[in-house]
Amino acid sequence: MAELVHAQLREDGRVLGLTIDNPKGNVLTMAVMDELGAALAEHIDDPHLRLVTLRGAGKHFSFGASVEEHQKEKAPEMLARFRRLIIRLASYPVPVAALVQGRCLGGAFELALCCHFVLATPDASFACPEIKLGVFPPALAALGPMRLGAARTERLLLTGESLDAEAAKAACFVTELAKPDEDLDELAKRFYVNELSALSAFTLRQAVKAARQGAGMPSLLEVALTAAEEQYIAELLPSHDANEGIEAFLAKRSPVWRDA
Repeated sequence: MAELVHAQLREDGRVLGLTIDNPKGNVLTMAVMDELGAALAEHIDDPHLRLVTLRGAGKHFSFGASVEEHQKEKAPEMLARFRRLIIRLASYPVPVAALVQGRCLGGAFELALCCHFVLATPDASFACPEIKLGVFPPALAALGPMRLGAARTERLLLTGESLDAEAAKAACFVTELAKPDEDLDELAKRFYVNELSALSAFTLRQAVKAARQGAGMPSLLEVALTAAEEQYIAELLPSHDANEGIEAFLAKRSPVWRDA
């Protein structure tokens, strides 16, 4: 079976590059989630690691979680695995940078919300369009107000609209945009060399821990994300509209809402 996540150590072992490679669209299936979590776990105790980069192969970062795995019988397990990945990424002890090109949708946007840095191409766009499928994104609901601000999060969550790269940078979500014709790996190397390479890996870990605790992210994920997931399973999944939206998407037809 082909690997869905490729891991490569760079910069004399100081940078770990993770690439999601799941054509078409680098969909975050449960298998991808498991491989990504395993790759992060494998290197978590490396004392010399200063940066982890996460990107998607090809033209797009990722189209998000599998719509098929949003179906009623699969969704609880998918949500549980995704929550474990979100917590692992958000609590990772060294800085993580999402390298975003093209579309970054749904669960992929939620992964980027967990990262300390977002480096993007000018054509990058971010969105959680779940509301158009009759569902909602739990991690955006939990993490969005902290990372993007409450008003912007509500607009993205309630409309499913996109946030382009320039607007994301103006909101201080995107850290840096690539120069014209600059590859994201080149941007990541430039960012690492300029900002992190001369720093102590030990002190970076201490700073990451302090920053995330200071922002209240561990407790937020424990309380708000768990509550959003429980609401999704207990209230949303039994509804007609949540199931109708997913089934309509898979059947490539317009949904017929009952508003219930």
